[in-house]
Amino acid sequence: MSVGIDEISFYTSNYFLDLRTLADVQKIESGKYYQGIWQERMSMAAPDEDVVTMAANAANPLIDRVGTDTIGTLLFATETGIDQSKAAGVYVHRLLGLNSNCRVVELKQACYSATAAVQMACALVARQPNKKVLVIASDVARYDLDTSGEATQGCGAVAMLISTNPRLVEIDPEVGNYTEDVMDFWRPNYRTTAIVDGKYSTKIYLKSLKHAWENFVEVSSLAFNDFSHFCYHLPFSRMAEKAHKHLAKVNKVGLSLDQIEQQVEDTLHYNRVIGNSYTASMYIGLTSLLENCKDNLAGQKVGFFSYGSGCVAEFFSGTVVPGYEQCLHTLTHKNMLDARREVTYDEYLTLYHYPDPRDGEHHDIPESTTGRYRLAAISGHKREYVIC
Repeated sequence: MSVGIDEISFYTSNYFLDLRTLADVQKIESGKYYQGIWQERMSMAAPDEDVVTMAANAANPLIDRVGTDTIGTLLFATETGIDQSKAAGVYVHRLLGLNSNCRVVELKQACYSATAAVQMACALVARQPNKKVLVIASDVARYDLDTSGEATQGCGAVAMLISTNPRLVEIDPEVGNYTEDVMDFWRPNYRTTAIVDGKYSTKIYLKSLKHAWENFVEVSSLAFNDFSHFCYHLPFSRMAEKAHKHLAKVNKVGLSLDQIEQQVEDTLHYNRVIGNSYTASMYIGLTSLLENCKDNLAGQKVGFFSYGSGCVAEFFSGTVVPGYEQCLHTLTHKNMLDARREVTYDEYLTLYHYPDPRDGEHHDIPESTTGRYRLAAISGHKREYVIC
């Protein structure tokens, strides 16, 4: 019995800042971003958007197809949660009209937790093959202004249906894991932006990749050359190239730039124009691969490296299912990205500084998003979500 990703859909805000605009304000060459980190745009969440509304928007096309009764569990992965107690997925459960017998839980470990959710979902489905698990990863990546991380902001959500006999990707059971207590990136409860040591975080990322891969080959019969493509966690798109060069070196495989591009380039199209989406980034990368690769991927092995600062990492593998092309939302995704509105630098600052009320009073939030779900108000410390 095969288990894996049956369907996948993502969502991002209808606003974006072109990094040329940021470069102009900073009086630097735009090539630092366009070529340096391979980023062109970053999505900016509207005032009435958060991880809940983006998650519901990402999942809506999947629920429209399969209905609500077959979803036995909703696993919500995020590192920008909205409550220390209540799972953000419970709000999504109501917005999507899921069955009251559906369990909901939120998972957290930096950018890694969506992969933990996928693996847990595969195990749940293996126990109850007639059920599907809805996995959602949703985040808003924010960094302090005038820091090295500012250009790597973004926002996005991805929703995946995990089922038996999946139509997109069969997930292999063998995994390689690595965990180490380090402080390369973290966000204390009293901060709205993360604290990050960029160079150290890149070093730990690559170290974790090496160790997770070594653990993977101990339990799997697969070798580096068995994979046609690789999906990496993408804090910025250039990281995929750095990671792939490193993994090739670990395996004593010499790759040309053309070979590196062939194995990772198609995973980057969406990330370049969305920016960092933390837990969602690797799976938006998978969506990009499935929807943009000109080659037929049927039967091909894909390697996945998921990294969460702090740190937990995992390498795992999957096989693309024949007929996958018929099960994608390519046109919907491309239309959504094409319809976004570019903001000026001043508008970007307004979105960045939009009030985050914490006084418990009633605050109406103006309608800005073009999505189906929005945050309408915060009142009495309660978030009020509506369907547009």
